[in-house]
Parts: sequence; structure tokens; C-alpha cells
Amino acid sequence: MSMPFLISVVDDDASVRTATSNLLASCGYTVHTFASAEEFLGSAELTDTSCVIADVQMPDMSGLDLLRYMRSRGGHTPFIFITAFPDDAVRARAIEAGAMCFLAKPFTTPALINCLKIALEASHGSG
Repeated sequence: MSMPFLISVVDDDASVRTATSNLLASCGYTVHTFASAEEFLGSAELTDTSCVIADVQMPDMSGLDLLRYMRSRGGHTPFIFITAFPDDAVRARAIEAGAMCFLAKPFTTPALINCLKIALEASHGSG
């Protein structure tokens, strides 16, 4: 009855996009991947995305910039950040900006799935 959740993975590292996409698809999610924030913003999936999993550090527009941009446009899509460079200050800014989770690469499958469930429940259970 309910539509499957669409997860958008935004990361400039092709191997991370592929691995994350394969993992989420194996859990039954519909996944679209994007090599940049700009590519995601220009996509048809922008308005249909249930959750964004984004790298913090990307060329041009960072994951944090993407979140802030979407919030400034009235978007409420939950965000999960992944990063190879975990930093407490960046984590604090991400959470303050509205991120649901902040995971250091390499993250475990249960950690990502748990964050995703929390994000989806929060966004779909509240409205």
C-alpha cells in the first residue's frame, strides 16, 4: 500500500555511491545516486526523495551547503551525513543544520540502516 522509500545517495566517490546503493537496494529501498550536490538538485528525484545520504566534503557544493540550501527553500527531507574526515565541529554544524545522523566512513551496515530507519520514521511519522 505504501510507496517504497526513495533514498538519494550524493557522494563524489563512485565506489561509495555503488557500495551504499547496493547495500540499500538489498534492504528493499529504491536508490538513486548522484556524483554531486548540483546533480541531485537538478534531478527529477529531488522532490520524491524520502532521505538524502550525503558526503560532507564534496567539490563545489558540500553536503552541508546542500542541506542548508534545501532548508532555505522549505525542504524537510531528512539528511544523513557520511564523511571520511569526522570532525566534532563539522558534526555539530551538521546536527544544528538539521542532519539526523553523522557517520564516519567506513560505517557499519547496522549503523547506516539504523540511521535510515530513524530518519524515515521521524519524517513520515510526524506529518
